[in-house]
Amino acid sequence: MNEKNETRTTIQVMEAAIDSDESLSLLSELSACLNHITGNSGESSFSVNDMEDKKSTFVIARNGSKPVGCGAIRRIDNTTAEIKRMYAKEQGQGVGSSILDFLENKAIEFRYGRLICETRKINSGACNFYIRNGFKIIPNYGKYQGREEAVCFEKRIK
Repeated sequence: MNEKNETRTTIQVMEAAIDSDESLSLLSELSACLNHITGNSGESSFSVNDMEDKKSTFVIARNGSKPVGCGAIRRIDNTTAEIKRMYAKEQGQGVGSSILDFLENKAIEFRYGRLICETRKINSGACNFYIRNGFKIIPNYGKYQGREEAVCFEKRIK
C-alpha cells in the first residue's frame, strides 16, 4: 500500500532589521533577479534609510528557519504606503501572498488607507500577482511618471 505523505508549507513572516546579513542577502538576490528580468536591479528606488520612519517596516518570510522572501512598506504620506522590495525565492508556494498579507495588515495598523507600488511591465509575474491580489492599475506616480516601461498599482485597504 502506497501512502502519499503531503507536507503543507507553513510560511512565517516577521519584521526584521533591514541591515541584517539575512536581509541584505535577500535584497541582493532580489536585485539580481530584477536585473535579469527587467535589466534594472531596482536598487536606486529603495534605500536602507527608507526604513527609519516608524510607519515603515521590512519583513522576512521563512519556511522553517530558511529565509524564502522579503518585502517592505514605506510611508509616502499619512494615508499612503508604498510596497517595496517584494521577493519570493519560491514561486507558487504562497510566499508572496504571505508577505503581502502581513504588509497589508501592518499598513492597516499604521492607519494607511491605500497601498501603492510600481514594477516594470515586462515583469509579468509581478503584474499578475498584484492584480490577483486586488490591486488596480493607476496612472504612474512620482518618479515613474512618463516612464513607459513602468506600471503602477493601487489597493484601497481598511
